[in-house]
Amino acid sequence: MELGTSEPVVAEEDRLRADCYALLARLLAAPPTGELIELVRSIRSAPGTPLGRAFGNLATTWRQATPSSLKDEYSVLFIGVTHGELIPYLSYYLTGFLHEKPLADLRGDMQRLGIGRRADASDPEDHIAALCEMMAGLITGAFGMPAPLAEQRRFFDRHIGCWAPRFFENLQAAKAASFYMPVGAIGDAFMNVETEAFAMAA
Repeated sequence: MELGTSEPVVAEEDRLRADCYALLARLLAAPPTGELIELVRSIRSAPGTPLGRAFGNLATTWRQATPSSLKDEYSVLFIGVTHGELIPYLSYYLTGFLHEKPLADLRGDMQRLGIGRRADASDPEDHIAALCEMMAGLITGAFGMPAPLAEQRRFFDRHIGCWAPRFFENLQAAKAASFYMPVGAIGDAFMNVETEAFAMAA
């Protein structure tokens, strides 16, 4: 998604939320580059919570991987010959088909919120990586000012919370998932944190 240039002040807890969404977006958008691999390997474990343990497991697992093995696993999981083992799109999870009403609803909210489609994007906007990137931008104000918490919750409920937990559970259980299993665990734990936090703030 096209990001703006403003740098509004964001609370530390919200910056951490945005960082988690942004990392998930990078991990799920394309086969990992050397820079991303080194970033993941440098993550330190924080065993006190399921999310912290999942991050530590990801770093440990990726230290045993090679760039080619990560690229191959990503391809099998998300690309394949016609499609990968998983189809990481909002429309597919909610309707069983791509390019359906959930995508149209998302595009309506994107227009309302001032979120533009990337000029170089080839996937529909309802790819899980794009949605995580959008959520990060709403938190940090990348599309203008940071979105109010109620707006963040609305976007989350309509476009992420209604299907991403199932996607991350499926990623953990996918036959081809080895190095990406901890990515599913991070997503699963983080979705639980976000859902509980939004409920408490209501």
